[in-house]
Amino acid sequence: MTVTSGGPRRVRGGGPAHRLYSVVVFVLLASLDNVAIGLVPPLYGPISDAFDVSGRLLGLVTAVSFLVSAVAAVGWAYVGDRTNRKPLLMVGTLLWAAGTGGSALAGGYLTFLAAQLVAAIGLGAVGSVGYSVVTDLISPVRRGLVMSFWGLSQGVGTLAGTLFGGLLGSADWRRPFLLLTGVGLAATLAYLFTYDIRRGQSEPELADALDAGAEYDYQISRADLPRILARRTNRWLILQGLTAQAAFGSLVWLPVLFAERAEDQGYSAATAVVVGSVFATLFQLGGVLSIVGGLIGDAVQRRTPRGRALVAAVGILAALPFYLVLFFVPVTIDVPDGASAGAVVGAVLSSVVTEPSVGLSLLTAVVALALTSANSPNWFALIADVNPPEHRGTVYSLGNLVNGVGRAAGNGLVGVAFQGLRGAFPPPLNFAVGLAAFQLFFIPTGIMYWLASRTAPKDIDTVHDLLHTRADRL
Repeated sequence: MTVTSGGPRRVRGGGPAHRLYSVVVFVLLASLDNVAIGLVPPLYGPISDAFDVSGRLLGLVTAVSFLVSAVAAVGWAYVGDRTNRKPLLMVGTLLWAAGTGGSALAGGYLTFLAAQLVAAIGLGAVGSVGYSVVTDLISPVRRGLVMSFWGLSQGVGTLAGTLFGGLLGSADWRRPFLLLTGVGLAATLAYLFTYDIRRGQSEPELADALDAGAEYDYQISRADLPRILARRTNRWLILQGLTAQAAFGSLVWLPVLFAERAEDQGYSAATAVVVGSVFATLFQLGGVLSIVGGLIGDAVQRRTPRGRALVAAVGILAALPFYLVLFFVPVTIDVPDGASAGAVVGAVLSSVVTEPSVGLSLLTAVVALALTSANSPNWFALIADVNPPEHRGTVYSLGNLVNGVGRAAGNGLVGVAFQGLRGAFPPPLNFAVGLAAFQLFFIPTGIMYWLASRTAPKDIDTVHDLLHTRADRL
């Protein structure tokens, strides 16, 4: 691994407008891949009817897709930390667009599963390689804020997938998949015009050397993997995803909980799907406040190198009681059965003001999501803080792999829990009890963030020293 120089080097593009365009493209793509992830859960009912399979088998598709995407991301990220990242992102986007289109055209369950797995492989590139690129555009003092937009775009994408899946797919479940395929193809074209971002260009220690024309040519190798895992903060940041995502993974069933509540109150299945999607989307709007979590993380980090991890720990643990309340507050649903999707959406929105139970549920959900949203931007920023540039994509992907295992477990096992609880708690109460139980996984998550806050200062100093040493060699 070397750092080379040879006089000033002209970088193609890179003006303020070009950089802004590139950031927007990467953030939008991070959103779109989560739209793809969020499409299936609200359509479990119509898809299972079309293929004549149980809802649990559709839950298995989502769980396996999470896992395949996470495994694929490790390979994508390792290659991305060694080579040009732009072509990888384009190939990955084409793959998930092809898989999404294949899902719409599937004639049976196995074909649908295969198409979803192709999409999952492509999705692995967008998250892991895209993360590495974005961290090279962000100054360390603003990482929490900018990564909050990165994380927020993913959350918004999941919400959009949930909402559009329910609204566009209530009459024809294939329609949202076809629409998203076209968007994915357009996104691939958008990549062609993005700025070629140099590895390490956001690091203050390297700024003078890179401005003078030096090239940061350090690349990850297999010999680096033990060193990556030897950083204690990395271990806590990776492991926390197992329990955090078990809780978050269970939340993809939130539309089903509210759909079951609607059916329990006498609504038809078609109307219930729309109601469940709208309620679930509305109740997850607190995720927008991840920006606040990123800002707080930046501010506390300037005071203490433990800051980001402490903010994440407090947010995760403080959210738990609000989640428990959310699932058990009774919600009175008053919408016109059999009406158009627009009429149902309007009725749900007006019920926030007219129905106290809905207003209370919304407030509880916003607080819960706002607190747990402190996790995302600070996790992203911490990975960048405690790792040199050529390791970040791979560390992110390892964390994402564990996240995928946790999310697949949460998504799959909570479905089993619903069935097991059905004998003691009739629907929709079995869904509420099952979801509440899975939120207890946030407790070990908060503890691991606290442990990361104890190891982060030393690991951050080690990265600063390493980059200073490399810059001095130019």
